[in-house]
Amino acid sequence: MFLKLVFSILYFNLNEFIMKFDELIENVTQWADDKNILKPENSTKQMLKVMEEVGETAGALAKDDRVELKDGIGDSFVTLIILAQQCGFTPSECLEAAWDEIKDRTGKTTNGIFVKN
Repeated sequence: MFLKLVFSILYFNLNEFIMKFDELIENVTQWADDKNILKPENSTKQMLKVMEEVGETAGALAKDDRVELKDGIGDSFVTLIILAQQCGFTPSECLEAAWDEIKDRTGKTTNGIFVKN
């Protein structure tokens, strides 16, 4: 009975997290659509925004600025969600494709960097 209760709580929390993440993706997509950003012809400009946000994230990491780091990671997510939509993909499709590519990789971590075989 105890394990069933624990499983139910974990399952509920996971579903709540998934729903929250999906809702955030929908919010970002709607915001971008409202701002007229989702047009496919904007994708090259959007890629520049991705690079800008990733660069700001790198700067925050180098300065050990946790507040700006969190903001930069979030901004990077936002720009990538929009880029995926502009290119006709869902963020989930892109993440699943990446996962399918890396899930069975072998290799080792050297100096903090994973080097695949």
